[in-house]
Amino acid sequence: MELNIRIPDHTSAIFDYLQKGQFVCSNSCSESVRDMYDMIDDDYDALSLFFSQIGYTLERGNEYFYFSRTEPRATLEQKILRAYYWIDVLDLFKTYDETFGAGFRFQPEQILVEANINATLQNKLDGMRKHFSDRDVRKEVLDNIIRLLVKESFIELENEKNNTYKVLSSWHYLERLIESIQIYDDTEEDNEKPE
Repeated sequence: MELNIRIPDHTSAIFDYLQKGQFVCSNSCSESVRDMYDMIDDDYDALSLFFSQIGYTLERGNEYFYFSRTEPRATLEQKILRAYYWIDVLDLFKTYDETFGAGFRFQPEQILVEANINATLQNKLDGMRKHFSDRDVRKEVLDNIIRLLVKESFIELENEKNNTYKVLSSWHYLERLIESIQIYDDTEEDNEKPE
C-alpha cells in the first residue's frame, strides 16, 4: 500500500532539531524555533504520519512538540532516579515561586538571594546536591540544574546581559509527568477495617 502524503517544506530541519531530543515550543526566544512550531502545527498530521514511517512518534503537548521514542529497556531503578530528579527540580522552582511555569522569567541570582532568606528553599537547593556532587556549593548546583534545563529545552537564556531565563512551554511536559504519578493512601483502607 502506497502512502500519498505531502511532505511539508523544512521537514529535514524539523527532523534534525527534534531527533536531538529537543522540544519545539511556541514561546521560544528563538524566532526560528517559533517558526518551526508554526510549521509543525500547520502540518501536524502529515508530519506525524511521515515520521511514524521512519520510526519516530511526533507528540503534541500544550504549546510544544517533541519526539517520543522507544528506548532500550532501562532498568526500573534508572527510571525512578530520573523521576526523582525531575520531581526535585519542580519542587525547587515551585518553592522559589509557586507561579513558576511556562512563560515565567527569572535570574538564577534571584533564586540564590531568596535561598539565603528562605530556609525551605535553602534546604531544597542543598538537597539537589545528591543529583550532582555533594561538594558543590549552591551556586554550582543551581548552575548545573540550569545547564541541564537549557540542554533539555525546558528553559532558554532570554537576555544574556542580565542573565534572564525564560521558561518554555515544554515545562508542561514535566508538570504532566509529575501529575501522572498516582499515590494511593493505604491509611484509608486500614481505617475501614474492623478491629
